[in-house]
Amino acid sequence: MAKGKGILRPDFRVENIVASADLGIDLDLYGIARASTDIDYEPEQFPGAICKIKEPKAALLLFKNGKIICTGAKTEADIRRAIDQIIKIVKGHTITYKEEKPKK
Repeated sequence: MAKGKGILRPDFRVENIVASADLGIDLDLYGIARASTDIDYEPEQFPGAICKIKEPKAALLLFKNGKIICTGAKTEADIRRAIDQIIKIVKGHTITYKEEKPKK
């Protein structure tokens, strides 16, 4: 067989999956960071709060608009477990806006 003409069959494994989610609500990132020692929020450095979860091993970026980026998980099930954990933390730390009454 000539050099460089072989069939390539590389071995691979999933190391990192990146997923996004939208909670559909605004978040109080200051309150969330105060509620958990696993969450860092320094808006001068980065606009999102960073949460590192140990089991499953994953990092989540939380944004004020309710968007979440999950990275580091190895399976879809791990992503779901990580997001479920963060939902338990953020409950009670949402921002509600007073509805404006229509002008008559």
